[in-house]
Amino acid sequence: MTTVLITGTSSGIGRATVERLARRPDLTVYATARNVAAIADLAATGARLLPLDVTDAASMAAAVATVEAAHGQIDVLVNNAGYGEYGPIETADLDRVRTQFETNVFGLARLTQLVLPGMRRAGRGRIVNVSSMGGRIVFPVGGYYHASKYAVEAISDALRQEVRPFGIQVAVVEPGLIRTRFGATVARSLGSGSDVNDPYRDLVAAVDRTMTASYANPLLATTPDRVARVIERAVTARRPRTRYLVTLAAQGMVHTRRLLGARMFDLVNRLQFR
Repeated sequence: MTTVLITGTSSGIGRATVERLARRPDLTVYATARNVAAIADLAATGARLLPLDVTDAASMAAAVATVEAAHGQIDVLVNNAGYGEYGPIETADLDRVRTQFETNVFGLARLTQLVLPGMRRAGRGRIVNVSSMGGRIVFPVGGYYHASKYAVEAISDALRQEVRPFGIQVAVVEPGLIRTRFGATVARSLGSGSDVNDPYRDLVAAVDRTMTASYANPLLATTPDRVARVIERAVTARRPRTRYLVTLAAQGMVHTRRLLGARMFDLVNRLQFR
């Protein structure tokens, strides 16, 4: 049996991933959340439930110790926990930015550190980091969120090379627009450009309108299960790809940025967020 630990499973991509992976007879799946009551219903899928707060070092250590005591090591870690805190670079609240980095970057990094000794002892293991198309392209007002996902990309690239000699594989999943609580969280952080004294008020309002419309567009946004299917491939493939870019729209935007270069992509954004 392969033991899989998944972070951030109370909603969205994490929940969909548990629901998909827990069906498989070859996997023992641990679903985690800060509040286990929020994932109590996932026990019906066959998943085992653990409290885990990726911003709390003791909580992470306890979760890893529990799984290792039962199984010897964690075979697969899916670092899924994360959220979007948006705002202009000049006016964003840096305390909220730091909190976002604690979840999106430092929690991922510390949990990875905790599982690696067991994987090295076993001579095998896999880490799947859920990044974003926002780790490959940048939109205005999302700079700090994008920075957190660029960090995940860089950590994953370095880690993949470092742990390969120990039989450990690393894959990155990069979702595009997914209909989860993410969009609503971003909208709350933007506040719809309501601060009349904010010099970026019009830009913030334009970004909010565009993102709301994009998440409502079935040609641009898809369901969490679409990402869960890709995570399943990253978890179970004999040789996982280094990156899985999810949705045609995300692939189009990432490749457009690569082909157009920075100045032309800036122009596209200016036209989009007028």
